[in-house]
Order: sequence, then C-alpha cells, then structure tokens
Amino acid sequence: MRRTGTEGRGPVRYGPPPPEPGLPVLPELAAAAAAASGRSPCEPAGGAPALLDAASGYWARRGLAVERGQVVAAPGAPPLLLALTAALGGDVLLPRPCPAWWAPQARLLGRGVYHVPTPAECGGAPDPYALLETVRRVRAEGGRPRLLVLCVADDPTATVAPPDVLHEAVEAAADEGLHVVSDETWRDTLHHPRDTVLIGPAEMDHERVTVVCDLAGAFLPPALPAAVARFPATAAGAALRARTLDVLTALGANLAAPAAAAASYALGEPDPVTERLTAAVRLHARVAVAAHRAVLAAGAFARPPQAGRHFYADLGPLRPALAARGVGDAQDLEDFLGERLGMPAPGGHRFGDDIDALRVRLSTGPLLGATQQERLASLTATDPLELPHVERALSMFGSAFDDLRADAQRMEPPR
Repeated sequence: MRRTGTEGRGPVRYGPPPPEPGLPVLPELAAAAAAASGRSPCEPAGGAPALLDAASGYWARRGLAVERGQVVAAPGAPPLLLALTAALGGDVLLPRPCPAWWAPQARLLGRGVYHVPTPAECGGAPDPYALLETVRRVRAEGGRPRLLVLCVADDPTATVAPPDVLHEAVEAAADEGLHVVSDETWRDTLHHPRDTVLIGPAEMDHERVTVVCDLAGAFLPPALPAAVARFPATAAGAALRARTLDVLTALGANLAAPAAAAASYALGEPDPVTERLTAAVRLHARVAVAAHRAVLAAGAFARPPQAGRHFYADLGPLRPALAARGVGDAQDLEDFLGERLGMPAPGGHRFGDDIDALRVRLSTGPLLGATQQERLASLTATDPLELPHVERALSMFGSAFDDLRADAQRMEPPR
C-alpha cells in the first residue's frame, strides 16, 4: 500500500529487508532445522561449540586461520553489530551508501554516525582521503570516532571493492586508530568468482579487523536468522569478544536451536549446500544482467552488479519524467517503483544517500517466479531467461523503465 504524507519517510520499521533469495529452502537445511526443533535446552549466548567449530572451518577454508575462542554467533547480523558497536564505544563511520540496517544500530545506542563517500569505481569501502578528512573533522568537533564498518562485496551497490582501494581504506583506518568491522555477508555470492578478486580486510590487518557474516546472504533463508563474527587473535580482540558476549547475553540474543542446527550444517559446506549456492548465484547473475541492461537502456545509471541478488540504480537522468508522475525524491521513487514493479524497491535514502537523489536498490529474487515450481524451474534451467515466467517478469520490469524513457524523450526540447 502506498503511504501518503510524511508517514514512512523516516521510521526504521519501514526500512527494507535484505534481498530475498526467491528460491525454496534447501530440503537438507530444512531437515537439519526440523531435527533440532524438539530441543528444550536453550542455545548458549554466543553459540554452541558445534556452531563455532563450523564457523572456524568455514573461515579456515578461505585462508583465514581462526580458533573457536575467536568466534561468536548471534541470531542475525543486526544484533551482532549492535553488540559490537556497544562493546567498542565511540562514534561510527560508514560508507555512503551502506546497508540500510547499519546506521540504526549506532543511533539506537546514541552514537554519532558519519557517512564517508565511496570512490567512483565501487561502493562498500570509503574513499581513504575522505575517510581521513572525516575522522579529523569529527575529532575537531569533539567527536570520538572508534569504528569503521565496511562491506567488501557490497549491499546495496552489488560491487566488489578492488584490493588496492580496500587496502588504502584499511590502512587509513589503522593510522587513525579505528577498529574495522568487515561485513562479508555477500562474499560467497560473486557472479564471476574467477574474474573477481576479493580480499577481506582481515587478510590485510590481523589486529584491528572483526569479520561479520550474516548467513542469510548465501546459505540460510531469512526465517532462520544466524550470523557469525571472527575476532582478531590478540588480547584486544579477546577483550572485545568478551564485551560483545556480555552485550548479547544482556539482550537475550541467543540463537534458536533450529537456526543453530541449520547454520552448523550450512557452514560445513556439504555438497547439497555448495551445489545449491553455485546454482543460485549463477541464476541471480544471469537475471541481474538482463535487469541491469533494461535500466541502462532507459537512460539511468548503474554499476554492473558483481555479487548478491540486487543492484543499485541512479534514475537522476530521468528526473523530468519522474517529476511528471509526482516523483520528487527517493521516498517518492520507492513508492512509485514499488507499486509499478510489484516488488520492493527501497530508495537510496534507506542506505544513507541524500533523499533528493533518485537512487534505488532493485532485487532479482522477485523476477525468478511466483510459485515454488516456477522458482525451482528457474534454478535448474539451462537458460532461465527463456522460461516464460522469467521472460514475462523481465518484460514487466523493463516496461516500467521503457515508459520513463519514452516520457523523457517526449519532454526533450526540439533541436
């Protein structure tokens, strides 16, 4: 339902959920969760040994050594980041744009939140010079910057920060004494893993980086919330982990047994999980190319998506055509496209961008089919774009932008 007036322009409760996978739950994951549904003991705060060991193995296979005592689990990334922010203290720096749920975590704690521009080639990591300038300005104004949160494989832009850009940002953060939280939720969803170099900040700085992974990005359905964090193997890292556990305990942020069991199974990466993940990434990548092409053809801007189930578009060039339809800012754009496309289309203001900028995150999950059967067919098809339901969904998606392009062309002054 379209909201009117000022309602919905600011409240966190109207913020967007993560991009939906658009696929049925893997049967083996559902079985693991169901098998644990009858457990009566509560999962311990921070996760049981089986889950922590599974997370340790997951990171070890990616070249990041970790012991059980460096890991913490929580029922989703938001409570985990909230606990980390509370444990660290001080003000928070975020790239602009950034995931919609980051800033509310810090504001809930009464912390200052400062957005830093990203370089032209990617989102997720701040421009290092802008980061240094922002830190020094905040300190000059009496602030106490302590934490930088970044996202190598980014939500919302779906770009991957090149190693040189990321290294300069991590180095700048270290020079200013900032702790870095690296959100690596989407690192396992690279569209072209052989052609995309992804190196995490913890591989660059072993002492000042905590890695967070929300398993809803690649492995689990949103209905089974679980996230894990890897802390540095230092005395300071151990102290931060202990304070984070204290906060999670105080919040009662314990994993439900079914989610913990599903997470342990998924992090072990058995064949059914890796096969589903490979197929799902391939499908979303294929559909993203078609949706991205439709947006560019209308005259909008969008970086090519490299990871995840979404991409980020700037409809600024279509501003006159949108204004004629009553769209003047990102909230109007969110309402207009959400209604026109029949799918969530959160505006850029949700991600820290200026509300006057006509930017929007668009997801591929809703384009995969309307039923379980259609989505499974999309997953197994040699070319999902040839399936009638996918072709129809992409046609409807493209027509919304074609109409805007046609309006923009009619409104151009004669030469």
